[in-house]
Amino acid sequence: MTDPKERRKLARERLRRLRARAEQRKLLEKAKAPAAKAEKTAPAKAPVLAATASQRREHERQIEIDALERDITELDRLADPTDATSDDINRLRREVEELKRDFYSHLDSWQRLQLARHPQRPYTDDFIRLLFENFSEIHGDRNFADDRALITGMARFHGRPVLIVGNQKGRDTKQRLARNFGQAKPEGYRKALRAMRLAAKFGRPIFVFVDTQGAYPGIDAEERGQAEAIAHNIREMSRLPVPILVTITGEGGSGGALAIAIGDRVMMLENSVYSVISPEGCASIVWRDSTKAEVAAEALKITATDLLQLQLIDEIVAEPEGGAHTDHAAAAKLLDSALARSLDELSRLSPEELLRQRYDKFRRMGQFFA
Repeated sequence: MTDPKERRKLARERLRRLRARAEQRKLLEKAKAPAAKAEKTAPAKAPVLAATASQRREHERQIEIDALERDITELDRLADPTDATSDDINRLRREVEELKRDFYSHLDSWQRLQLARHPQRPYTDDFIRLLFENFSEIHGDRNFADDRALITGMARFHGRPVLIVGNQKGRDTKQRLARNFGQAKPEGYRKALRAMRLAAKFGRPIFVFVDTQGAYPGIDAEERGQAEAIAHNIREMSRLPVPILVTITGEGGSGGALAIAIGDRVMMLENSVYSVISPEGCASIVWRDSTKAEVAAEALKITATDLLQLQLIDEIVAEPEGGAHTDHAAAAKLLDSALARSLDELSRLSPEELLRQRYDKFRRMGQFFA
């Protein structure tokens, strides 16, 4: 095993390299700003190559930060709490945290998409466990089957009875196959609407957690009316006389997401994405080249910041340092305060005011001309 002093020395060397790269990147960003107009006129292939090189450098930087964290964790385990070296370890840990903050504050659209797809990102069942009490799941659409890609059920939020609807992808291969990778079929959307109508009947607010690449595109789903089920949900959700709070927790893909995302408040976690199509799909259609997915991600404006500027969402919910996948409990705590505040605001409105505001909210979307 490497001597602790040697490990501290290596950790400091890594930190120096990362600091130098961070400073170099800031200088490059300042230098590139006046040339932004010229870059737009460059050949189509140049942005792709530049994006690929940038992604590679950022990936290498993240690997180094991860290695630093592992070294510091190992040093902390080996060090004596009364030893003077503990001060060095704490200082190194603070410096790594600063590097992480700098790294995650400069992510582009493609990098945020990778975070949104992270396999350890919290899913609906994690938020149910961390935010709600007395969850009782509702199964089946009373017509064809129970679609496990969507979870629905009654629970209590801060003591108040509510309904929960959310996509569930699954953690391992077996779960993902059972959950169909979070891609719902018509019976899933009909189950969700059945549960929402039940909530509306008893005056219970509805909490929706969206994390799906889109509705399932298989032949069996089309045979059972996938498009009709999505359209029907959109229409009926706009008429439900109870507060609807929607949170995009990972990927919000196409009509499959929109079918359960008609809400009075639409929020996005900091590193989630929301788009009419995936960047890979967009690149394949527009350029006939899936390798241009990074360019498509920028053009689609899929990040929470972009969508807030376009007034397509209402709020961005911060995530723990490094992303929601690093600390599910911390991510849930940040979301909890946003949900509680929004529910309190919406609960003051009458059903008529809720419906009017919801209608006006979605009618205003996409109007960019006077």
